[in-house]
Amino acid sequence: MLKDRFAQNLHRHEGLAWDKVQARLAGSPVALRSLHAMESSGGEPDVIGYDESSGQYIYCDCSAESPPGRRSLCYDRDALNSRKENKPDGSVIEAAEAMGVELLSEEQYRGLQQLGEFDTKTSSWVATPEDVRSLGGALFCDRRYGRVFVYHNGAQSYYAA
Repeated sequence: MLKDRFAQNLHRHEGLAWDKVQARLAGSPVALRSLHAMESSGGEPDVIGYDESSGQYIYCDCSAESPPGRRSLCYDRDALNSRKENKPDGSVIEAAEAMGVELLSEEQYRGLQQLGEFDTKTSSWVATPEDVRSLGGALFCDRRYGRVFVYHNGAQSYYAA
């Protein structure tokens, strides 16, 4: 699936060759597990770059909307514990850790949006700076009206979309 997605979306990774990506993946069971976890929850991981300094390929979930298997999550364990009623099934930080991935920063999310149009009907939590999180908030982003928006909400909030 990854190979097909790579071939269908060459604009996301110009100048990168599939055979080199595949060779790197063959020696990285941890990366393969993470990619499988992303796929299993409804995601569409793809290569979006290459880090010259570390020699690592950069993968990101490129599903058009937040995958159904990763919706209705609050931000982190503290937020989940603070809910008295209507607790969601978990938190996005814990889901990411279980998959072996990290949330995008606001800057990375904006970079992803340069490769396509994502979250036009859904929203996604992004890594929240500690100064915001320590006050009970968390950040999320989406794309509406041809623009990327960054919002804030209580970290204990969650939405089906």
